[in-house]
Amino acid sequence: MPFYPVRNKATIHTLSLRAVVKIVSCLLGVAFSSCTPSTPVGEVSPTAIPQQEERSTVVSPTPLPTRPIYQPGELVTYEAQPGDTIPALAAHFNTTEKEIFKANPIIPADVTTLPPGLPMNIPIYYQALWGSPYQILPDSLFVNGPAQSDFDAVAFVLKSPGWFKNYEFYTSAGTLKGGALINHLASNFSISPRVLLALVEFQTGALSSLDSTKAGEEYPLGYQHYAHQGLYRQLTWAANILNNGYYGWRTGKLTSFELADGSLERLDPWQNAATVALHHYFAQTMSGDQYQQTIHSQGFKAVYESLFGVMPEDIPPHIPGNLKQPAMNFPFELGKSWAFTGGPHTGWGTGEPFSALDFAPPAVVGGCNATEEWATAVANGVIARKSTAIAELDLDGDGNERTGWVLFHLHLSTESIPPVGARLKAGDPIGHPSCEGGISTGTHVHIARKYNGEWITASGPLAFNLEGWIAASGNTPYEGTMTRFSHSIHACVCSDRASQIQSGGLKISQ
Repeated sequence: MPFYPVRNKATIHTLSLRAVVKIVSCLLGVAFSSCTPSTPVGEVSPTAIPQQEERSTVVSPTPLPTRPIYQPGELVTYEAQPGDTIPALAAHFNTTEKEIFKANPIIPADVTTLPPGLPMNIPIYYQALWGSPYQILPDSLFVNGPAQSDFDAVAFVLKSPGWFKNYEFYTSAGTLKGGALINHLASNFSISPRVLLALVEFQTGALSSLDSTKAGEEYPLGYQHYAHQGLYRQLTWAANILNNGYYGWRTGKLTSFELADGSLERLDPWQNAATVALHHYFAQTMSGDQYQQTIHSQGFKAVYESLFGVMPEDIPPHIPGNLKQPAMNFPFELGKSWAFTGGPHTGWGTGEPFSALDFAPPAVVGGCNATEEWATAVANGVIARKSTAIAELDLDGDGNERTGWVLFHLHLSTESIPPVGARLKAGDPIGHPSCEGGISTGTHVHIARKYNGEWITASGPLAFNLEGWIAASGNTPYEGTMTRFSHSIHACVCSDRASQIQSGGLKISQ
C-alpha cells in the first residue's frame, strides 16, 4: 500500500506520549536523544541485478486517492519530515507562516528545522493539479550522508555484470572509471551514490547489460543539449537537476513544474524532498504514462530495490529537530578585512542549493591574481577530502564527509591545501584563494555548509552565522547581505570599501 498522509484529526496523534514529550522538549531546547538522528543506516546487501529485458514490461501504477477540494484555511494534519521548516511548509500548503504558528502554538518562533514526527495542524489553501502523494525514497537515502558511509560504489560496480565497470571519462580528478565516476559525482553534488547507480541502471541498463550501445550514445539519459553529450556529462546534468528539485522543495521555492509535454504538475503538499527531486528530474524528459509509471512503485523504485534490497520501513532521519550551527569564524585571518563578494548562491553546480558565500582577500580587485593571503579554518576540524581546488573540513573530527557538520571550500590553490587527515584549529591556514576549480572571475574563496550530507542553505531559518554576522539572500544569486545587530554589508564583486568585513575572531574551544 503506497504512503498516503492521514487527514483525520482524530487519528493523527498516534505517537506515544514519551515520543511527543521528547519532540516538544527538542523544540524547547531540552537535550534529548530524539533531537539527533539515530544510528546511521548500515550497508544494504545488493541482490542479484535483473537483466534489462526482464523488467521491460510496463505495468500500470495503482491509482492513488486524490485530494479533496479543501475549504480555504481548513486545518489538515501533518507529521513533520526531516529537514522541514516553517517557511517551506507555508509554501507547500499555500498558506502563511503566521497561520501555521497560530495553529501550532507549541512551536517556538525561532525554530530552525522541525523535529521529525512532530504532529501538526496546517491551514491549507487548495490548488488544482496536485501530483502523486506516493513517496519513492526517504530523504536520508537521497543525500550522500550517514546511510552511505559503508557503501563502496567501486566494489559494487566491479561485481555487476554490465558494461559500466569499463566505462571511463576524463574529469577534473583525472580519468575515472565506473564506480569511481559515481563517487566523484556523489562527493561533489552530495547525492547518494546508490541513487546515481540506480538512475544509470534504470535508464541505460549499464549494471546488468553487456550491450554497451548506450555508452556511445550522445544523450543516453534523454536530455538533448550539446553541452551534455555522453553518459558522464548526462549524469552531471542529472545530479544538478536532482539537487535543484530537492533543495527547491526544501526551501519552498519549487512548488510546481512542467512535464516534457508542457503539462503542469503542482507538487503534493505532503511530499518529501527526495521524491520531489526524482519527480523534477524525470519531468525533464518524460510525460504521460511513461512519467506516471516511472514515479510509482514499479518504476525507478523497483530498480533501486532490485540493486540494494527493499528499503527498511523505519529509516533514521538525517536532520534533527531545531538544528543549530556550531560557532564559526570568518574564513580569513583574525584582524584582517576581506571583501564580501558573493551572497547566497549555489554550493556546487548551477541553481539550488544556494548554500555558499564568497570572500576575496584585500588587494585583489577582479582578475585571477595570485595572493599570499590565507583562507583559514572557520572552526576546529580535520581535512576529510581534498580534490582540485576543493577542501572539505569535517568539524566532528571523524574524517567522514558524510556525517556531522562539514565546511566545503572551493577555489583554493590545490597545492596549498593540507593533506587529507590533517587536523586544523580555528584560524589555521587551509589554502590560498585562487581561481582554480569551476568558473571564477576573480581570486576568492567559496564556502558552503553541509550537515549529514545535506547542503544547508546560506540564508533562511538556519542562515550562515560567522562571528555573529548573519547571511541573507538578495533578489538574485550572489546578491545579499551579512548583518550584525543593525549594521549590514552588501555583497559586491567590486571588492569596494563598502563590501569589506573584518574578522574579530571567536573564542572556539580548542
